[in-house]
Amino acid sequence: MERQKLVEHILTEEGRVAVVELAQRFGVTTETVRRDLDALERQGALVRVHGGAVPLARASTMEIPLGERTHRRSQDKQAIARRALDVLPEGFTGSIYLDAGTTTGAVATLLLERLAELHGRADIVTHSLTIASTLASNSAASLTVIGGRIRGVTAAAVGASTVRSIEGLRPDIAFVGTNGVSADFGLSTPDPDEAAVKAAIVHTARRVVVVTDSSKHDRELLTSFAALDEVDVLVTDAEPEPRLAQALADAEVEVSLA
Repeated sequence: MERQKLVEHILTEEGRVAVVELAQRFGVTTETVRRDLDALERQGALVRVHGGAVPLARASTMEIPLGERTHRRSQDKQAIARRALDVLPEGFTGSIYLDAGTTTGAVATLLLERLAELHGRADIVTHSLTIASTLASNSAASLTVIGGRIRGVTAAAVGASTVRSIEGLRPDIAFVGTNGVSADFGLSTPDPDEAAVKAAIVHTARRVVVVTDSSKHDRELLTSFAALDEVDVLVTDAEPEPRLAQALADAEVEVSLA
């Protein structure tokens, strides 16, 4: 069926489809869309999730290499990063932890310019080699890089020594990325070592700002690293579906749209 082929194309381009959005796009009922998604799932073309579907490849342990992720939804990530940096007040002087990831990488790219606009200065800490490279040659901020075993897929340090180093910190603000955010499972990621590092960041930061595009909404990966009530601000590019939105509200998470 032509409509189902279009659904597969949209899924490839956007990484996730929502029932309500597809119904509006095709001018059909949500029940018709659900039947299409059920048929495509039986064919092995996708996996149904709450409110829509994701590609079959996006299983709980599937992780896309950093180089490939960098170019996906880059404009959305830049917009999310700009909005996320609104949490910094005028004249900010404090410490910032930057988690590994492409959206936090977008935050890093804009951070120094934002600090200059605010007449601020920051002590920045990260365990990401790519983010460290972005920030290495600057005078508006000091940079500390946390070491450990480097995972090639994320170009970030992981392991017990990395976690211990982070646990000895108390950053004022942490910008954290996630592979999934859901009402029941909170924030999650495919790799347990990455999850341990992210959990340490969340537990030590005074304020946790999660940056993620809407393709991560309602996704649950292998390992949860934080509950929703451990998050202060969620910055994303689209309104979460009602169930997730209610869970975020119940957890008193401020949702900021880019």
